[in-house]
Amino acid sequence: MSLPPLRDAIDADSERLAALVAASFAEYPGCLFHWPEFPELRHPARHFAGKGGRLWVAEGNDSRIVGSIGVAPVPEQNAAELTKVYVDPDYRGAGLAQALFARALAFARDRGCAEMMLWSDTRFARGHRFYEKLGFVRWPGERYLADISATWEYHFRKPLTDIQP
Repeated sequence: MSLPPLRDAIDADSERLAALVAASFAEYPGCLFHWPEFPELRHPARHFAGKGGRLWVAEGNDSRIVGSIGVAPVPEQNAAELTKVYVDPDYRGAGLAQALFARALAFARDRGCAEMMLWSDTRFARGHRFYEKLGFVRWPGERYLADISATWEYHFRKPLTDIQP
């Protein structure tokens, strides 16, 4: 399978990006997508630009958004935070997630960040294995979001000093 091209998200991607997130959540019992908990998805490009970050998407042949990754600097930690890391099941294992991650990694490296970090729902075990393959390490502790899904999240971090291009 050839990978769909990656591009910067635009605000008009809102509904299609939300559909990808909702479909990803639906794979896990009790993980619900509720629009009011994701106001950043109403204007995704504007949201990430406002944080000094970027959001990339991959669009499939049928115009669906089939992959996404967002990254924003966290200056007080000399880090870049990953968010909105989702890949449609039809594209998993094809290299799309790695291609998206490469964009986020280049963003972080270009800004001289010492680390990348992310928070991930404790139920997303497949995603955790992907992050660990990339060299992320789960840090001790969890955080509770008090959202409609009663989400608990793990914290992952990765130093960038050992990253190869």
